[in-house]
Amino acid sequence: MAIDIILFILGFAFLIQGATILVDGSASIAKRFHISNLVIGLTIVAFGTSAPELIVSAMASFKGSADIAFGNIIGSNISNTLLILGVAALIYPLMIKRPTVNRQIPFSLFSILLVGILVNDFLFYKADFNILSRVDGLILIFFFAIFIYYTFNTDKTKEGLIESVSPNEIKGYSVILSIVMIIGGLIGLFLGGRWIVNGAVQIAVWFGLSQALIGLTIVAIGTSLPELAASAMAAYRKQADIAIGNVVGSNIFNLLWVLGVSSIIRPINYNFSLNLDMILLLAVTVLLLFLIYIGKKNILGKIEGGVLLILYISYMIFLGWRG
Repeated sequence: MAIDIILFILGFAFLIQGATILVDGSASIAKRFHISNLVIGLTIVAFGTSAPELIVSAMASFKGSADIAFGNIIGSNISNTLLILGVAALIYPLMIKRPTVNRQIPFSLFSILLVGILVNDFLFYKADFNILSRVDGLILIFFFAIFIYYTFNTDKTKEGLIESVSPNEIKGYSVILSIVMIIGGLIGLFLGGRWIVNGAVQIAVWFGLSQALIGLTIVAIGTSLPELAASAMAAYRKQADIAIGNVVGSNIFNLLWVLGVSSIIRPINYNFSLNLDMILLLAVTVLLLFLIYIGKKNILGKIEGGVLLILYISYMIFLGWRG
């Protein structure tokens, strides 16, 4: 038991550090081949911050731990919206640009609804069980490709967003060292994801807790740490676009890319009881739009940040009560 708990904790360190090393090595090679900062930010960095969720959910799916796979994604997105944006807004008020409010957040809402429809086979298709099939996964990947294409074209317009990565933030390494970093990052992701999934299953068994609860809380918060660090630092540097864009983009990545890839690897059974958490995720995303529009328009200030944090604490208490 002690060894599993130690490996579970170490798993998060390996997972997060592995993602960081992978991003640094990949960005260095991309920069060497003169790929723009915008492309690097929208692809390598965005994929890198979602790598922990992808690895954990994919491994959980492969091992048949469906509740951890889904709980991780739903819990991470709720953490992103309430905890991470709440902390970022308390550090510095976030002025949110019109493309984010008018297009990206609604696309996030659409992603939640799409996943909700696809996983509720019993409710919508009168099936005997709920499952996210390989066909469903391909549908999610299709809409994810639309999102990426749409984002690239949006950023080229006169309303374009600030580039996600500045030239000074990309360190240059030799090609050999960059390749070693990429390989090392992948190994860290693999080991970290494996230890986290195994540890989460054992903790649920030992303490008589559901795997869904472990996925929604400990695993979700742990895999959201890269987004928390990135958004908190962006808010501290007064880079509101990066702080809010990182969260909204990560939520879309998690729902479309991570669940899509995970279900293609192996279809994932869906626990009907998670519908309540899906509804809460939809509600907090709608709330985010509401909070942006009240008070000073398009600004998520300290009061709004405090509201988000209070709601997140309340959600954690509710999960503990629900068990």
